[in-house]
Amino acid sequence: MDNKEIIEKFYTSFSNGNFEGMLECYHKDVVFEDAVFGRLEGESAFKMWEMLLSQKKGDTKISFNNIEANAETGKANWVAEYFYGEKKRKVINEVSAAFKFKDGKIIEHFDTFDLWKWTKQAMGTPGYLLGWTSYMKSKIQQTTNKRLAAFMNK
Repeated sequence: MDNKEIIEKFYTSFSNGNFEGMLECYHKDVVFEDAVFGRLEGESAFKMWEMLLSQKKGDTKISFNNIEANAETGKANWVAEYFYGEKKRKVINEVSAAFKFKDGKIIEHFDTFDLWKWTKQAMGTPGYLLGWTSYMKSKIQQTTNKRLAAFMNK
Protein backbone atom coordinates (compact mmCIF):
# COMPACT_ATOMS: atom_id res chain seq x y z
CA MET A 1 0.00 0.00 0.00
CA ASP A 2 1.48 3.37 -0.95
CA ASN A 3 1.16 6.48 1.23
CA LYS A 4 -1.76 7.90 -0.72
CA GLU A 5 -3.64 4.62 -0.19
CA ILE A 6 -2.83 4.77 3.54
CA ILE A 7 -4.47 8.22 3.77
CA GLU A 8 -7.46 6.99 1.74
CA LYS A 9 -7.84 3.97 4.05
CA PHE A 10 -7.57 6.22 7.13
CA TYR A 11 -10.38 8.54 6.02
CA THR A 12 -12.56 5.79 4.55
CA SER A 13 -12.32 4.00 7.91
CA PHE A 14 -13.08 7.29 9.70
CA SER A 15 -16.16 7.97 7.60
CA ASN A 16 -17.35 4.38 8.21
CA GLY A 17 -16.81 4.60 11.99
CA ASN A 18 -14.06 1.95 11.89
CA PHE A 19 -11.39 3.09 14.35
CA GLU A 20 -9.51 -0.23 14.03
CA GLY A 21 -9.04 0.51 10.32
CA MET A 22 -7.83 4.01 11.19
CA LEU A 23 -5.32 2.67 13.72
CA GLU A 24 -3.92 0.20 11.19
CA CYS A 25 -2.69 3.28 9.32
CA TYR A 26 -0.89 4.75 12.33
CA HIS A 27 2.64 3.92 13.46
CA LYS A 28 2.78 2.81 17.11
CA ASP A 29 4.77 5.99 17.91
CA VAL A 30 2.42 8.35 16.06
CA VAL A 31 2.19 12.02 17.04
CA PHE A 32 -1.18 13.71 16.43
CA GLU A 33 -1.89 17.40 16.96
CA ASP A 34 -4.84 19.74 16.54
CA ALA A 35 -6.32 22.81 18.22
CA VAL A 36 -8.88 20.85 20.26
CA PHE A 37 -6.68 18.11 21.78
CA GLY A 38 -3.25 19.66 21.44
CA ARG A 39 -0.40 17.15 21.07
CA LEU A 40 -1.14 13.45 21.59
CA GLU A 41 1.35 10.61 21.23
CA GLY A 42 0.95 6.87 20.65
CA GLU A 43 -1.80 5.31 22.75
CA SER A 44 -3.37 8.70 23.54
CA ALA A 45 -3.83 9.39 19.82
CA PHE A 46 -5.30 5.90 19.30
CA LYS A 47 -7.76 6.34 22.16
CA MET A 48 -8.77 9.83 20.98
CA TRP A 49 -10.05 8.39 17.69
CA GLU A 50 -11.75 5.50 19.52
CA MET A 51 -13.47 7.96 21.87
CA LEU A 52 -14.61 10.23 19.04
CA LEU A 53 -15.98 7.35 16.99
CA SER A 54 -17.71 5.80 20.01
CA GLN A 55 -19.71 9.06 20.23
CA LYS A 56 -20.40 9.26 16.48
CA LYS A 57 -24.09 9.50 15.71
CA GLY A 58 -25.88 8.47 12.52
CA ASP A 59 -26.15 12.09 11.41
CA THR A 60 -22.37 12.62 11.52
CA LYS A 61 -20.78 12.85 8.07
CA ILE A 62 -17.08 12.66 7.28
CA SER A 63 -15.91 13.47 3.77
CA PHE A 64 -12.40 13.90 2.35
CA ASN A 65 -10.63 14.99 -0.82
CA ASN A 66 -7.43 16.41 -2.33
CA ILE A 67 -5.25 13.56 -1.09
CA GLU A 68 -1.60 13.88 -2.09
CA ALA A 69 1.37 11.85 -0.90
CA ASN A 70 4.96 11.02 -1.71
CA ALA A 71 7.51 8.78 0.04
CA GLU A 72 7.86 11.04 3.10
CA THR A 73 4.82 13.33 3.40
CA GLY A 74 1.17 13.66 2.53
CA LYS A 75 -1.82 15.91 2.88
CA ALA A 76 -5.58 15.83 2.61
CA ASN A 77 -8.64 17.95 3.27
CA TRP A 78 -11.55 16.57 5.25
CA VAL A 79 -14.87 17.84 6.56
CA ALA A 80 -16.81 16.73 9.61
CA GLU A 81 -20.52 17.62 9.80
CA TYR A 82 -22.27 16.91 13.09
CA PHE A 83 -24.43 18.32 15.88
CA TYR A 84 -22.55 19.48 18.97
CA GLY A 85 -23.48 19.63 22.64
CA GLU A 86 -26.76 19.73 24.50
CA LYS A 87 -28.16 22.40 22.20
CA LYS A 88 -27.36 20.25 19.14
CA ARG A 89 -25.71 23.07 17.22
CA LYS A 90 -24.80 22.25 13.63
CA VAL A 91 -21.03 22.21 13.07
CA ILE A 92 -19.25 21.97 9.73
CA ASN A 93 -15.54 21.73 10.43
CA GLU A 94 -13.21 22.02 7.43
CA VAL A 95 -9.79 20.57 8.21
CA SER A 96 -6.44 20.44 6.44
CA ALA A 97 -4.31 17.45 7.42
CA ALA A 98 -0.56 17.03 7.00
CA PHE A 99 1.19 13.68 7.39
CA LYS A 100 4.66 12.19 7.67
CA PHE A 101 5.29 8.49 7.14
CA LYS A 102 7.62 5.91 8.65
CA ASP A 103 7.75 2.16 8.03
CA GLY A 104 4.70 2.32 5.74
CA LYS A 105 2.50 4.02 8.35
CA ILE A 106 1.55 7.53 9.50
CA ILE A 107 4.08 8.71 12.11
CA GLU A 108 2.90 12.36 12.28
CA HIS A 109 -0.60 13.73 11.71
CA PHE A 110 -1.31 17.44 12.12
CA ASP A 111 -4.84 18.78 11.62
CA THR A 112 -5.39 22.51 11.20
CA PHE A 113 -8.70 24.36 11.11
CA ASP A 114 -10.20 27.70 12.11
CA LEU A 115 -10.83 27.26 15.84
CA TRP A 116 -12.80 30.50 16.07
CA LYS A 117 -15.12 29.37 13.29
CA TRP A 118 -15.55 26.04 15.13
CA THR A 119 -16.29 27.71 18.49
CA LYS A 120 -18.84 30.06 16.90
CA GLN A 121 -20.71 27.08 15.47
CA ALA A 122 -20.34 24.75 18.46
CA MET A 123 -20.79 27.25 21.32
CA GLY A 124 -22.85 30.09 19.91
CA THR A 125 -22.35 33.54 21.45
CA PRO A 126 -19.61 32.56 23.97
CA GLY A 127 -17.68 30.97 21.11
CA TYR A 128 -18.12 34.10 19.00
CA LEU A 129 -16.94 36.36 21.80
CA LEU A 130 -14.06 34.25 23.16
CA GLY A 131 -13.32 31.57 20.57
CA TRP A 132 -10.37 33.40 19.09
CA THR A 133 -8.55 33.75 22.44
CA SER A 134 -5.71 31.61 23.79
CA TYR A 135 -7.79 31.33 26.99
CA MET A 136 -10.60 29.55 25.10
CA LYS A 137 -8.16 27.29 23.24
CA SER A 138 -6.56 26.31 26.55
CA LYS A 139 -9.97 25.70 28.15
CA ILE A 140 -11.08 23.52 25.21
CA GLN A 141 -7.87 21.46 25.40
CA GLN A 142 -8.25 21.01 29.16
CA THR A 143 -11.83 19.81 28.75
CA THR A 144 -11.15 17.43 25.86
CA ASN A 145 -8.05 15.96 27.48
CA LYS A 146 -9.96 15.42 30.74
CA ARG A 147 -12.63 13.53 28.74
CA LEU A 148 -9.90 11.54 26.97
CA ALA A 149 -8.23 10.61 30.27
CA ALA A 150 -11.58 9.44 31.68
CA PHE A 151 -12.20 7.39 28.52
CA MET A 152 -8.75 5.81 28.74
CA ASN A 153 -9.29 4.90 32.40
CA LYS A 154 -12.50 2.95 31.70
